[in-house]
Amino acid sequence: MKTKELVVFQGKQIRRTWYNNEWWFVIEDIVAVLTDSKDTKQYIQKMKQRDEELAKGWIQFVHTLSITTSGGTQNMNCSNAEGIFRIIQSIPSKKAEPFKRWLAKVGYERVQEIENPEIAMQRMREIYKSKGYSDEWIEKRTRGIAIRDELTKEWEQRGAKTQKEYSILTSEISKATFGFTPSQYQKFKGLTTQNLRDHMDDIELVLTMLGEATATRFTRDRNSQKFPELKMDSKDGGNVAGSTRKDIESKLGKSVVSKDNYLQVPEKRKRIEKKDSNSEIKSKK
Repeated sequence: MKTKELVVFQGKQIRRTWYNNEWWFVIEDIVAVLTDSKDTKQYIQKMKQRDEELAKGWIQFVHTLSITTSGGTQNMNCSNAEGIFRIIQSIPSKKAEPFKRWLAKVGYERVQEIENPEIAMQRMREIYKSKGYSDEWIEKRTRGIAIRDELTKEWEQRGAKTQKEYSILTSEISKATFGFTPSQYQKFKGLTTQNLRDHMDDIELVLTMLGEATATRFTRDRNSQKFPELKMDSKDGGNVAGSTRKDIESKLGKSVVSKDNYLQVPEKRKRIEKKDSNSEIKSKK
């Protein structure tokens, strides 16, 4: 397990993962630190029974995420700093106070990132590096985030309001670019809760950027307003990227829509292995 995926609090390890641009912590680890319970799962169930409001809101701030453990990757209940604060309120323990201060530090770092996005970008780069991504890949991923942010701001200003609408617009671009919706592409790559774009190679990332950047340009030049027009822009932007993909594939002689992911082998290592493999093929010729 990479040390970047662990934090240590009062001598005990707390597992975490990066999700939706913030840290999410394993709830069982938090409960173990604050209660010394021998059966954290049972403690959590009783805690939810005692606190009905906590139980009602559980689904809103708890997500099942993929966590690296000593026994391999497992899906575990996690929450962000805000959710953990809420859970701590239901734990009658003196140990909670220093933990609150620690989480407040995490929250302060997030405020710093909001006030100075450069800090957030630097931390993001460090996280990706710790996960085994190359500098070249990180540069493309970072650029892709900026392009995506620019597009979603246009959508918001022009009438897309709900998460469902954002999802549909994103799906239109993805379908036209790759022939898959994001959820279909996740399954194709063998992913569950993992971020799809974190498992794209260079060409996939570039095509994603092209589709979204083109959709942004169409939206602005057409002065599109409201969901139906934005949907057409998204489809057209994706079609441009899709045509580019087909042109690349015709010259390569194979599909660039890949089942490959970085669940087992880090991107940087795969890049090196692929380079070595291509060199070997050329030498044989």
